[in-house]
Amino acid sequence: MPISYFQCSQCGQKFEPETVTYTCLTCGGNLDTHFSFEEDPSEVNQDAILKSKEASLWRYAPLLAVPDPGFEKTPLHHVGMTPVYQPESLRQALDLKALFIKDESGNPSASFKDRASAIVVSRAIEANIDTIIAASTGNAGAAMACMAASVGKHAIILAPRTAPPAKIAQLLTFGAQVILIDGSYDDAFDLSIAASNEFGWYNRNTGYNPYTVEGKKTAGLEIWEQVLRHLPGEGELNVFIPVGDGNILSGVAKGFLDLLALGWIRKLPRLIGVQAEGSAAIYNAFVQDSDHVDPVKANTIADSISVDLPRDGLRALNRVRESNGLFITVNDKHILAAIRKLGSVGLFVEPAAAAAYAGMVKAVMIRKVDPAIPALVLATGSGLKDINAAMQSVLPAPIIEPSLQKLKEVLSV
Repeated sequence: MPISYFQCSQCGQKFEPETVTYTCLTCGGNLDTHFSFEEDPSEVNQDAILKSKEASLWRYAPLLAVPDPGFEKTPLHHVGMTPVYQPESLRQALDLKALFIKDESGNPSASFKDRASAIVVSRAIEANIDTIIAASTGNAGAAMACMAASVGKHAIILAPRTAPPAKIAQLLTFGAQVILIDGSYDDAFDLSIAASNEFGWYNRNTGYNPYTVEGKKTAGLEIWEQVLRHLPGEGELNVFIPVGDGNILSGVAKGFLDLLALGWIRKLPRLIGVQAEGSAAIYNAFVQDSDHVDPVKANTIADSISVDLPRDGLRALNRVRESNGLFITVNDKHILAAIRKLGSVGLFVEPAAAAAYAGMVKAVMIRKVDPAIPALVLATGSGLKDINAAMQSVLPAPIIEPSLQKLKEVLSV
């Protein structure tokens, strides 16, 4: 559906779609998309969406800012509609009424970030743009490289040299032009913007390009279809989301806001943003009741949410407040423990995804959430993204001679 207008999430200035590309021309704030269905919900047929045979985010094409680009037999058309699991042993251990885990590892590049990249690449197709640049700690870049490769676009990825090798391997394998930056993610972010301005490339950056939120909102739409609409009463739900830049949370919230405008939900689910203690800029603003997000020197095992200056921090902060939600932090020890715990029920997740689960556990234990209200954890990426972290979360496997006696000794049988 064509965008009616963009509106700055900070100063409220409105812009015609063709007059702005990235951020607010007045204050530099992040832009929200608005559609005509907000005024006339009858424009969108709910039954048609629910009956659609399309098993990807493109089932929500009537609610998206870009048309379905085609390419049905490529990864671009196989993003989204990820599974939701209900691990009973974890639910019982925390005495929760219901526990849902939405597993994003099945996306083509094995992370949530495929959602944003699918929409950005589709926008590039629509605008006849060939080269897309992005700064990334790994996942956003891999998603961008994967989506670009699937439709023959050129991807340039700037990543900090500290990014996990598995993620860099993905970037290179997908054929992206990869440049490692001797600096932080924030350094890569600023350089990518300078490069896109200099060379006219399209910039995919999280918290900069408004179409990234349009992709990420599809997770909120799926949560409605898979979980919310089946809950009794008012459909109360606590949604735990890992937060670095804040853009994933803003995106999921945008999905819920669109659903609210359509009248398909009656209230916003409660959003709980989970940050690593070593990268907690937005959490700091929340607990200080501030409207300003100050930068930190990020240091955490969860590289995907390791950010000095969150580029979508204020909007994420406001979305949490609007939903009567909260921010919570977890340390690296909590994150490693969560990798093990989720592994015990068959889910192999990277540190950022584990952070969301660890935050849910902590919130329950310190009584920040009501266990009688169902909880959903957004598990944003596969453990294969960061094998080193996975190995830190477990004991090493024993090595024995190939004899039955040695095997009996090790197994204590």
